[in-house]
Amino acid sequence: MPSWDEVNQEIANTPSAIVTVRNKYLRIMNQYTERNIIAYYSAFLQKPDKKPISISDDDKNFFMQAVYGLDKSKGLDLILHTPGGNLAATESIVEYIKKIFCNDIRVFIPQIAMSAGTMMALSAKEIIMGKHSNLGPIDPQLGGMSCAGIIEEFETAKEDIKNNPESVYLWRLIISQYPPTFLGDCKKAIVWAKEMVKLWLEDNMFATSPNKDECVKNIVEFLSSHSETYSHQKHIHIDKLQELGLKVTALENLDSREIEGCKDLQDCVLTLHHAYMQTLANSNILKIIENQFCRGMAITSGK
Repeated sequence: MPSWDEVNQEIANTPSAIVTVRNKYLRIMNQYTERNIIAYYSAFLQKPDKKPISISDDDKNFFMQAVYGLDKSKGLDLILHTPGGNLAATESIVEYIKKIFCNDIRVFIPQIAMSAGTMMALSAKEIIMGKHSNLGPIDPQLGGMSCAGIIEEFETAKEDIKNNPESVYLWRLIISQYPPTFLGDCKKAIVWAKEMVKLWLEDNMFATSPNKDECVKNIVEFLSSHSETYSHQKHIHIDKLQELGLKVTALENLDSREIEGCKDLQDCVLTLHHAYMQTLANSNILKIIENQFCRGMAITSGK
């Protein structure tokens, strides 16, 4: 994995204005919030076929590098743009930053954070989104297949065979494609994801809510329900998330001061977002993380 200096050298071939803007607006966002800023970006939209774009155990090193030297008492504002990834890695990273910042974490979603990225957002005390921003369902996937969909299909097969025994030959062809223990692993992954998010919501966002149990239950059941969300790719907007009871603040309603020519915090966050998107589009970087001091790490293609 390259050092941050090596990464900056590699992206030196991209327009220097992009790097300058990124660094400038990280600092400006820090002025707006007076909190630590860490941006975590994946090139999943620019380079969807590349493997290291999802959340993985390697990312723990990214966070350790970005966290080093920060004043932990100031909390963390995490800017998140990711397709999701490994459940175990997500759990480990979230537990790490929750301990480091004593649960004082807000998550900004400038565009989209799906699957395990949504789970990461749900661990925060507050989520900040624009009208255009999206989270997604938290039903886990195994081997690129929906765990809930697999179980649903299996239950359909049992019922169909019961009512029409001749259908066993068709279902045998379908079910035989599943590897051994796959069905059991799907069931366990669903339980794991739901319990993980339930614990994080209870421990942070709804820690002091009088109706905590009911709120958390409704949120977890909807976001993990294959029948309610229909597809793992479903984009869920701010109004639906607020309707569910999540503490989601509109990015448009935040700090309206002008700082260094930046007209408000929304302008700052979206400028940063576009700078990261341009960085990913114009370099070999697949995943990038950095703090307000522009310290961090990255994964690049071919490394």
